[in-house]
Amino acid sequence: MAGAFKGCQKIRGPQLRNLLEAKDFILLDCDGVLWHGEKAVTGAATVVNSLIRNGKHVVFVTNNCTRPREKYVHKFSRLGFTDVMLEQIFSSSYCSALYLRDVVKISGQVFVMGCEALRSELQEAGVPCVEEVEDPDATIYNCPLAPDVKAVLVGHDDKMTFLKLAKASCYLRDPDCLFLATDIDPWHPLSGGRILPGSGSLTAALEVSSGRKATVIGKPSRFMFECISSQFEGVDPAKCLMIGDRLETDMLFGANCRLDTMLTLTGVSQTKDAEEYRDSELTTNHSFVPDYIVDSIADFLPAFEEQDEQSN
Repeated sequence: MAGAFKGCQKIRGPQLRNLLEAKDFILLDCDGVLWHGEKAVTGAATVVNSLIRNGKHVVFVTNNCTRPREKYVHKFSRLGFTDVMLEQIFSSSYCSALYLRDVVKISGQVFVMGCEALRSELQEAGVPCVEEVEDPDATIYNCPLAPDVKAVLVGHDDKMTFLKLAKASCYLRDPDCLFLATDIDPWHPLSGGRILPGSGSLTAALEVSSGRKATVIGKPSRFMFECISSQFEGVDPAKCLMIGDRLETDMLFGANCRLDTMLTLTGVSQTKDAEEYRDSELTTNHSFVPDYIVDSIADFLPAFEEQDEQSN
C-alpha cells in the first residue's frame, strides 16, 4: 500500500467497497473531482453525503485560493453537498493563514500578491496585510514601499501587475522576509480548450526576479496534511485515502504524506499520463503514480447501494 510502489490499479465493485471500509479519513480535491465550475460531477454530491453519513471523516483539500472557506460552504450547499461543514475545508489560503499565524508567528506585515479572497482569509486569522492604494501613475521608481514587511505571499491573482511583481521583488531583497506560495499549480483548464495561468506561474516569475525559492503551503507540500492532523484526532496515514485529479499535485501530495492515492479521470490527468510515470526509469516519477484509478467519484455509488441493501 502506501510506501510500496505499484500503481494504476483500476478499482471498482467489491474491491472499492473493501478499500473504503479500511479507511477512516477520505481526503478529496474539489475542482475536477467534485465539480467543474458551477456544475457538480454526476453522483459526486450523493457520494460525499453518503461517506459522511456512514461515519467517514471527509476532508476537502484544495489549492484553489480564490474564495474564503465560508464561500466554499455556500458552494457545496448550492451544488447539493448538504452535509459539508466549515471545519472540513482546508484550502491553500486557509492553510497559509495558519502557517503565518501559528507556525512562524509573523510579527510584521504580509505583502499579498494574490486575490481578495486570499487577503480575506489572512485578515480573518488576524494576520496583518499591506494595504495597497491604487495609483495609475505609480511606478517602481516612485511608489512608496510599506515598512515592516516580513513575508511575501503569492497566490492566484487575476489583477496581477508588473508593479506588484516589482514591489514583491524589492521586499524579498531582505533575507529575513519570508517567501511563501499558496501553491505551484501551473495552470487550470477552462472550457473550449483554454487555460488559466495558476499561482505557480506567478511564483515562478517572482522566483526568477528575486533569486529565491518559495516555501509552498498547499499541495503537494505536507503542511496541509499537518493542518488536518492538528485539527482532527486519530489521523493515521495508513487509514487515509487521497482522491484527486492531478498527478503532479494530488498524487504527489499523497505520496509525500504516505497516503494511499486514487486518481479520478474527470479532471486534468488521464490514465496514459499515470502509466507513463509508472513505466518511467526515473524512480522520482513514481511518486506521481496513483495507487488506484476510477473513472469518476460516482464509481463509489454501488458500494453505498450494497450497504443500504444489506441494512434493510
